[in-house]
Amino acid sequence: MGPEQPTTPDYDKPVAYDVNGRPLYARPTSAKGSTEQATQIVHMTRPTDPQKPVVSDATKLKHDRSKSIYPNLNLSEGEYVISAVRRHPIGLFLPLAIGVFMITLAFILLFNYDFVIQSLQLSGDLINPLFVIIPAILFIILAILGTCVAYFVYISNKFFLTNESVIQEIQVSIFSKHEQTVSLADIEDASFTQVGIIQQIFDYGSIRLSTEGDETTYRFSYVASPKEHIATLNNAVEAFKNGRPVEVN
Repeated sequence: MGPEQPTTPDYDKPVAYDVNGRPLYARPTSAKGSTEQATQIVHMTRPTDPQKPVVSDATKLKHDRSKSIYPNLNLSEGEYVISAVRRHPIGLFLPLAIGVFMITLAFILLFNYDFVIQSLQLSGDLINPLFVIIPAILFIILAILGTCVAYFVYISNKFFLTNESVIQEIQVSIFSKHEQTVSLADIEDASFTQVGIIQQIFDYGSIRLSTEGDETTYRFSYVASPKEHIATLNNAVEAFKNGRPVEVN
């Protein structure tokens, strides 16, 4: 005869009966059931008045210095500016050149009024000096104002790196401005580009930031020394994400 095979106990059959004749079963308690019975629910309470983060004296000094230099920036307690990225002056060359050319052309017309009259063979009311002087003066005023507005809009676009975030001030026109703030923890990639020999010679280009989650891309053009600024930014992002203090180079 072969060896006896182990039999599986039938837990559906009663093993005994109580005094009232009701069956009693010998079912073992499952591990899942014991785990569920042992599970406890813990309710955490949130303090109504959370404590403020402790800011060291050195950090507070940097924060106060940044607030005095950049009073328009909305810096949190303990936040300070590491670097301020400004645009390269080469971006002003074209608008300033156009403005100077138009103003110069208007002055040439004023100083050579008689020559213009003779060349165009004007007569009658057209030879009145006011017919040329007044429009030329108005044209010069408008050209100066347009050049000043172009200069103001260009230099008002700024990019700041702090120990907590990146702040970009975008000046679209003289009456249109908005600000973007991105936490260093949300920055996924930071890079720069330099296209063409002109950008290589004068050392300017564009920097690009992409964020996690919403995949938003931020760009800032005409940046002087973009490689240096991107290196500083990447070091700050790495230090912030790893819990290390973000230091000024």
